[in-house]
Amino acid sequence: MPEPSPTGLSLRQLLMSLGEPLVELQAAPAGLDVPVLDVAILDPEDPATAAPGELVLAIGARGRAALPALRAAGRAGAAAVAVKLDGPGQADALREAATEAGVALLSVRRETRWEQLDGLARAVLGGPDAPDTADHNVGDLFSLAQTTAVLTGGIVSIEDTSSRVLAYSRSSDTDEVDDLRRLSILGWQGPEPYLSKLREWGIFQHLRSSDRVIAVEPHPELGLRRRLAIGIRAGTQPLGTIWVQEGAQPLTERAEQALVGAARVAAGQLVRRRRELSADVRLTRTLLTGLLEGSTGPQSLATHLGLDPHRAATVLAYSAEGSDATRADVTGLVSVHAAARHRGALLAPIESRIYVLLPELPAALPLATVRGWAQEAVDAARDHLGVPLRAAIGSTVGGLAAVPASRTQADRILDAMGRGGVATEVAALIDVQAEVLVSEVLALLQERPALRDPRLSALTSYDARHGTRLAESVLAWLDALGEVRVAAQALHIHPNTLRYRVRRAEQLTGVDLAQPQQRLLAMLQLRLPAEEPELHP
Repeated sequence: MPEPSPTGLSLRQLLMSLGEPLVELQAAPAGLDVPVLDVAILDPEDPATAAPGELVLAIGARGRAALPALRAAGRAGAAAVAVKLDGPGQADALREAATEAGVALLSVRRETRWEQLDGLARAVLGGPDAPDTADHNVGDLFSLAQTTAVLTGGIVSIEDTSSRVLAYSRSSDTDEVDDLRRLSILGWQGPEPYLSKLREWGIFQHLRSSDRVIAVEPHPELGLRRRLAIGIRAGTQPLGTIWVQEGAQPLTERAEQALVGAARVAAGQLVRRRRELSADVRLTRTLLTGLLEGSTGPQSLATHLGLDPHRAATVLAYSAEGSDATRADVTGLVSVHAAARHRGALLAPIESRIYVLLPELPAALPLATVRGWAQEAVDAARDHLGVPLRAAIGSTVGGLAAVPASRTQADRILDAMGRGGVATEVAALIDVQAEVLVSEVLALLQERPALRDPRLSALTSYDARHGTRLAESVLAWLDALGEVRVAAQALHIHPNTLRYRVRRAEQLTGVDLAQPQQRLLAMLQLRLPAEEPELHP
């Protein structure tokens, strides 16, 4: 095998680490020794661009729609382009285009999630843009998995405590791979029906509490072959597990001994990596929080992460109700979705909100694209966590120095959403400017009673004491621009009843609704929540 490139891995090594069942090589006109230096995500709405040595993930561009990405990658000297195919006929056209462009073509399995492939490829490359969580940024584990596979004669996967796949060995014969192994890699996590069986059999309890290898007997009816497993532990703290599935040949005599050693090596790698990443993540988050709050200038964060402080940026803000545990789950979900859509996305939870900074944006990135990214996270929170999530898109600013202004704008939208002034789940100010401004005026009236008309306050108090609906009727009439029948229909009352209530309100308060200024103030103030009536002994 050729030596790794001093600034990356060869395409051959990357394919050996990833390979089936994630990607399949379709064409390699420049051979397999071309260096892969980085991973880039190309959104279909972005201009087709690439850089030398990049593995370009052409997300959303199926089949022939990937031709511009292939040509751009070839011109730029990229290493390879990965694309999903809709049918076998498309492969021929794309292989021909890749050969002409001089760039390798990888086909991606339809079931594979792009964020999964992105995270695993970055982990293998071990570059600075690899995902910044200890859970799946451990490139050395791929080497350990391959070594363990050689020593045990089996097929190895290394998982965290949530059964998420961190690394795996390459199988030379895909027929040897059972359903659990295949679905775990495709889904980046063990499928729940299988996991529930392992819990039922007491496997996970053993792995959490013991340093000893446990055998899981084959269950052909479930598509499970025999496997060995051992917990990865640091003292009494579980860090994950190593699984060895038996293939066509029995495992080696010393497979259990090899597993014990592999678990100890993996523990050292995970602990060391967790400490390194923890310190770096804390520093990044501190600098980002300072920038969002305006207490730290942009240069510190830009220098720390190598960002261009003069390129466009925007802030997304998310708000979710619930416990600390719920917010932690939402934070993780938002982090994954943001990273999948923008490689440089940075996240910082501040109090009850989650902020995502999108730095170094393309100059002409459509607002609709960013809105779509935010909507994906909102939909996922609702569908997978059962959590209603609101998202606000701050203004796109010309550089990091103006990020606090983008955050302020996003906060204004979320504030209006929280007060019930905005009905949509995801919004930018241009979508809901009137709603936000009215919401802010109402907040001002709520906070400063001196700005309110005491006659209108007396009307709402009268309703609260007597159980009447005069204020509600006046507001409905004003909202309908004086159209009595429209307002009455909205309230489900007779038009004459509405006319009586409006006259009665004027008589009780002395407010003259024929005056434009008094109508305007009434339309605002009567939107305030009704105050509880005073209780007198």
